[in-house]
Amino acid sequence: MKAIVSLNSGSSSIKFALFTLDHEHVPTLSAGGKIERIGLSPCLAIRDAHGTVLHEEDWTDRADMTHADLLEWLFDWALSHLEGREVIAIGHRAVHGGTGFARPCRIDDTVLAALEKLCPLAPLHQPHNLAAIRAIARIAPDLTQVACFDTAFHHDRPAVATRFAIPRALHDQGIRRYGFHGLSYEYIARRLAELDPELAAGKVIAAHLGNGASLCAMADGKSVDTTMGFTALDGLVMGTRCGAIDPGVILHLETQLGMASEEVEHLLYKESGLLGVSGLSSDMRTLSASERPEAEEAVDLFAWRAAREAGGLTASMGGIDGIVFTAGIGENHAGVRSRICKRLEWLGIELDEAANTANAAVISAVGSRAKVMVIPTDEERMIALHTLSVLSGTAP
Repeated sequence: MKAIVSLNSGSSSIKFALFTLDHEHVPTLSAGGKIERIGLSPCLAIRDAHGTVLHEEDWTDRADMTHADLLEWLFDWALSHLEGREVIAIGHRAVHGGTGFARPCRIDDTVLAALEKLCPLAPLHQPHNLAAIRAIARIAPDLTQVACFDTAFHHDRPAVATRFAIPRALHDQGIRRYGFHGLSYEYIARRLAELDPELAAGKVIAAHLGNGASLCAMADGKSVDTTMGFTALDGLVMGTRCGAIDPGVILHLETQLGMASEEVEHLLYKESGLLGVSGLSSDMRTLSASERPEAEEAVDLFAWRAAREAGGLTASMGGIDGIVFTAGIGENHAGVRSRICKRLEWLGIELDEAANTANAAVISAVGSRAKVMVIPTDEERMIALHTLSVLSGTAP
């Protein structure tokens, strides 16, 4: 049997999944898991397709273990547990593809060099994506690796949705709105077409709400507009990222407060968002359980910004037929969904609170003008599908 591995390497975690291919090359999840707390005390959990734990590991006091170290350990473990499967390729999430990468592609030295140049545009993600690619190349130099881009889903949006109001020469150099979370949105578009074809053909806002958060306006399953722009720093309030901010604030921090550009970058990417507002945590679960007023303010700001941006995306589409919540907060936090939808009642959105509390697939009330759904995302499956399309030569 042949198999595909999907890898999603982040700043402090590595998500992975093993898909077995049948005789028609249809991928079926065999196992998956996550390495967390990289840089602190890494821990690992691997589960089969039914959720049964296959292996757990905790490297207490091993803050020195790098992504490469952990990938090498994971690779060795996988080789001894493949049970007759042959891994024919590894697909990677690459957060930023710039203007040059609108489709998944095989990774070679030229592609790797081009993606390296995009690291300043996604400093929390791209360097770790590329580190995983290099680590696998050292471990298994003959294994095919494929890059799957988070920006690709948004590549064909209307030109007006890609522009900043800056000199045209700068836009032509690539300073434009790209959009991210594309692998998640592409999966949601496909899954929605299976669950509700009529809604999928309409005007839908997909809300990818997690530690990184964004919204995407989709018409007939295609991206029309999205909240993230040149980088994954833009748009909604996130775990540690500020989201949309007046550019004058950046100028003030540098010219009046004397902060260096590196300090400003660290502040906006790692000390802001829910963590910055609350002064407590970047984790929505912790904030929701806290009685501190600063925690409540952070949660309320998160919902307010999401609702505000949803209103703008509704204008971009010229209406709305539905909302789909996904990702960690979107799939699991009924309270946040309720806060957001409450602020969107002017669009005719009405929640069924019992269904919302139960995390049902459809959480809108019967009389709601727009349908509200919860659909779990699966970026790893999307990576596997793209990897297969590159191997077969059918990548669009």
